[in-house]
Amino acid sequence: MVLITEDLIRRRAEHNNCEIFSLEEISLHQQDVERIEHLDKWCRELKILYLQNNLIPKIENVGRLKKLEYLNLALNNIEKIENLEGCESLQKLDLTVNFVGEVSTIQSLKHNLHLRELYLVGNPCAQYDGYRKYVVATLPQLKWLDGKEIERSERIQALQDYRQVQQQIKEEEEAYLLRRARERQEAQNKSCTQQSASRNPGFDGRWYTDINNTLYVQQVLGEGPTENKENCPDVNPGGEDEDQEDKAFWQQPSQYTPESRLEAHRYMEEKRKSKESKSEDGKKVKPPRTMITQDGRALNVNEPKLDFSLVDDEENNQFILDLGIYRHLDTSLVDVDVQPNYVRVLVKSKPFQLVLPEEVKPDSSSAKRSQTTGHLVVTMPKVPGQCAVARRTPTAARLSLISSSDLFFSSSKRIEKLEVDPKAHSFPDVANIVQEKRDRAPGPLVLSKCRPQDVSEGGGEYTENSEVPPLM
Repeated sequence: MVLITEDLIRRRAEHNNCEIFSLEEISLHQQDVERIEHLDKWCRELKILYLQNNLIPKIENVGRLKKLEYLNLALNNIEKIENLEGCESLQKLDLTVNFVGEVSTIQSLKHNLHLRELYLVGNPCAQYDGYRKYVVATLPQLKWLDGKEIERSERIQALQDYRQVQQQIKEEEEAYLLRRARERQEAQNKSCTQQSASRNPGFDGRWYTDINNTLYVQQVLGEGPTENKENCPDVNPGGEDEDQEDKAFWQQPSQYTPESRLEAHRYMEEKRKSKESKSEDGKKVKPPRTMITQDGRALNVNEPKLDFSLVDDEENNQFILDLGIYRHLDTSLVDVDVQPNYVRVLVKSKPFQLVLPEEVKPDSSSAKRSQTTGHLVVTMPKVPGQCAVARRTPTAARLSLISSSDLFFSSSKRIEKLEVDPKAHSFPDVANIVQEKRDRAPGPLVLSKCRPQDVSEGGGEYTENSEVPPLM
C-alpha cells in the first residue's frame, strides 16, 4: 500500500521549488495510492489535482480545498460521489472508468455551484436507461457531460421527463446494489478459500495445496513406490510452469469489479518483486577495486577515464595536478583526498588515484575548480629537504622522458674527461713529417741560405727567364 507522504509531495513539486504550502498543481497519477490524505492540510492552495490511475476506493479529505478547480480521479475504484461539498471552486470533475453505480449520489454535487464539466463515462451508471437525462435534470449548473455539450432543448426535455426517469433509475440502481452485494460475497469467499489452502499442511506435515498430490511428491523424492518415477515431471518447476501459472491467472474468467482489479494489481506486484529478487540474486558481485596493495603500496587507478597532467613546479617546490572533470558535473559529486605519497579523487564514486614521485604536505594542499572548463586543479607543496626517488626504467624509456633542453643543460654543467695512463704518455715525433730526397744521405734536414750577391751576379743555380717580370 502506497501512502501520500510529505516526501512524495515534495518530489512531485519540483516545479514549485519543492514548496508545499504555496503549491497550486500536483500530479500523483500512477503511484498505486489507495487513500487520499494530508492534501487538505499541507496544500491548501491547490487548484489542480491529478489522482488518475490509482487504487482509491473513496473520495475523502478534499473538503478543505476551497480553491480546487479541477479534480481528476479517473481509473480508480470509486463507487460513490461524496465529500465534495466543501470544494467551492470546483469546475471540472473527472470520474472516468470507475465503479460508480449509485448515480443518485450526484445529488451531493448540487452544492458545487461552479461545476461545469462532469465525466462519468465507463462507469456502471452510464449504462442505465435515462442516465443522461437524470444527470442533466439533477445538476442544472452543468454545461458539459461526458465531453458532450448540454443544449438548452435537452435540458428542457430532461426536466419534463424527470419523474419518470427518476423511478427508472431507482429500479436499476437497486438491482445493481444487489448484484454488487453478491460480488463482494463471492470475492470474500474466494479470498478465504485461497488463504485456507495456503495455510493448511498435508497429512505428512508438508505444506501442499492439494493433499491428494502427496503420493506423487513421495514418489519423486524416493519415499514411495518408484514404478512411474520416470514419467513424473520435475519437482522444481522452471520457467515453463511459471508461464503456465501466469497464463492460467489471466485466462481465468472474472467480473470487472474493484476486488478483481485489486487482485490483478497485487498479483502483478508480487511478480515484479519476485523478478527483482531473482535478478538481484543472479547479478555477479563485482569485486572491489584494489587501491592499495597488502604491502601498503599505492596503485595508479583511473576508473572514470579522465585526462590528467602532473606538473613538477620546481620554482615553487610543488606538484600541480590538472584533472579534466566534466564541465557540467556538480562539484558535490567530487571528493579530493591528498596523502603524502598519492592523491585520490572520487568522481561520481569512481576513483582516480595517482602515485606522486615525491612526498607532499597534505595539510598545505589546495583544490580548485575552473568555472569555464570544469577542470580540477590540485596544488600539493613538496616536503622540503628530500631527494626524488629515481625509478628504475629501461634506457630507451628514460631517454624518451628527457627533453632536448635537459640534455643541453646537463652536458654544459658536467664535462667528461678521458683517463690516460701517465706512463704511456709521450710527445709526438715531428722530425720525419717531411720526407727527404732519396739521393741525400739520411740525416737531419739542413737549410742553406742564399747570399744576395750570388743572386745579383747570377751565380749558383739561378737561370734567366725573359718571361718572368723583373723584381721591383
